[in-house]
Amino acid sequence: MTTLLWESGSAYDFFIALYVLHHPQEFGVRPTWAAGMRSRLPAGQRALLEMAQTFLGVPLPWLHGLPAEAKAAYPALQALAALPPAQRLKALLWRGDFTPAAEQALEHLIARGEATPEEREVLRETLTRRGRPLRPEAFQALLRTAAQAEAFGSAYLEALETFWRVFFCEEEARLRPWLARGLEEAQALARRTDLPNLLDLLSGGVHFEALEGIPELVLVPSYWSTPLVFYSRVAPERWMLVFGCRPPQQSLLPGEDLPETLLNRLKALADPTRLHILRYLAQGPQTPTQLARRLRLRAPTVVHHLQALRVAGLVQITITREGERLYALRPEAIRQAHADLVAFLNVSDTPSEP
Repeated sequence: MTTLLWESGSAYDFFIALYVLHHPQEFGVRPTWAAGMRSRLPAGQRALLEMAQTFLGVPLPWLHGLPAEAKAAYPALQALAALPPAQRLKALLWRGDFTPAAEQALEHLIARGEATPEEREVLRETLTRRGRPLRPEAFQALLRTAAQAEAFGSAYLEALETFWRVFFCEEEARLRPWLARGLEEAQALARRTDLPNLLDLLSGGVHFEALEGIPELVLVPSYWSTPLVFYSRVAPERWMLVFGCRPPQQSLLPGEDLPETLLNRLKALADPTRLHILRYLAQGPQTPTQLARRLRLRAPTVVHHLQALRVAGLVQITITREGERLYALRPEAIRQAHADLVAFLNVSDTPSEP
C-alpha cells in the first residue's frame, strides 16, 4: 500500500522554469521565445546557467527537504544562500539513489578538486538520467565545476537571484493560483480513483513500474512542467512525482490565445513519420528500437518524433524498472484533438443538409 504525500510551492516551478527555458524543444516551447527570456540575464550569468543546466536538472530531493515555509521561490534561494558556497553544488546535485560510494566520490571531488578514475566511473553511472548517461561534454563540465565548487556556488546563487528578479518574480504571481487549484483537483481525484489511474491522469499517460508498491509517493503540482512530469527518488523508500497542472487550453506564453495542447497535437500530426509511428502503435506497444527497425530510421530520430508525440499527449509510455520505454497509442487523445479543433473553430460537428 502506497501512502500519498502532498506538497506545493513555487520553488519547484522556479527550477522547472529554468530547465524548460534551457530545453524548450522537450516541452513544445518555441526556442526563440525561450532564448528571449534567457537574454534578460547578463551575458556571464546566462552562460553560467546554460552550462550548469547540462548536468544539474531540477533538484527535487533538495527542494523536498526544505521546510514548508521555504518552498516558495525566494525563500528557497535564501535557504541555498545559508549553505556554505562549496556545498551548494552537492545539495543541488544529490538524489535519493546516490550510493555511499557516489556521495563519497562527489565529496572527494569537491574537496580535492579532482577525482580518481574509479570515482569518475561511479559518478558517471550514478548520474544516468532516465536510462541515459550524461553526455561526455556535460560530464566534463560537471568535473570542472566540482573542482571549483566554492567559486561556482557563489556565482550560481547570484545568477539564480538575478533570474528570480528579472523573470520569475512576476511569473510567480501568475502561476500561484493555478498551483493551489492543481493541488486541490489532484487531491479530489485521488479520493475517487486508484493509484495507477491517478498517476496515468496526472502524468498524461505515463506508467511507472518503479513506482509500483513503493511505501511513499510525494505528489507536487507544477504549472511549468505541463505537459511532462519530473520524478525522482528523494529518500530510500520515497519517490516524488511533479505533475503538470496548467489547463490544456492555456498557453505557457503570456498573451497567447491559442490552446497549447491543441496546437501541439496539430503540429505533431502534421508530419508523415509521426503519422506512421501512430499507425504502428495502434497495432500494439513498441519500443523506440522496434519502431526504428520498422521505419528504417536511426533510433535518435525516432526518439525525437516520439518526444513530440509525448508533448502532444498522443502516446502512452510505460517506463520499466530497467529504464526502458514502451510506447502505445492514446486513442482518446486523437478523438479529443478532433473535438478541441471543432470547439475552437466554433463549427458544427454534424454534416449540413444538402
